[in-house]
Amino acid sequence: MLRTILKSKIQKAVVTECNLEYSGSITVDSDILDAADIISNEKVQVVNLDNGKRIETYVIPGVKDSGVIGMNGGAARCAMPGDRLLIMSYVQMETKDALGHTPKIIYLSNSNKIIDKK
Repeated sequence: MLRTILKSKIQKAVVTECNLEYSGSITVDSDILDAADIISNEKVQVVNLDNGKRIETYVIPGVKDSGVIGMNGGAARCAMPGDRLLIMSYVQMETKDALGHTPKIIYLSNSNKIIDKK
């Protein structure tokens, strides 16, 4: 049986921009994506720690080392610059593999710099 398991989590990303006129998605600094093992167009769940909203969208890589976390399109209505987010990706795997799986957790500073990895 396949189970859906947390693959990666970016902890306390701070929204730097909102672009309602963009077609959709969340833009994330490429360095952060690499550390979290999240690729372009991968589906993610985004939880806004400041207003409680949860959405699903896909990722667009942002400029490396820019600290960008941008909510685009309809997602821009779910956050404001300065809001803190959790960004999570999931993977499906067999139970036997899931039991030994450890997700990647990336901790960010208030300026979206990586401060710890687990």
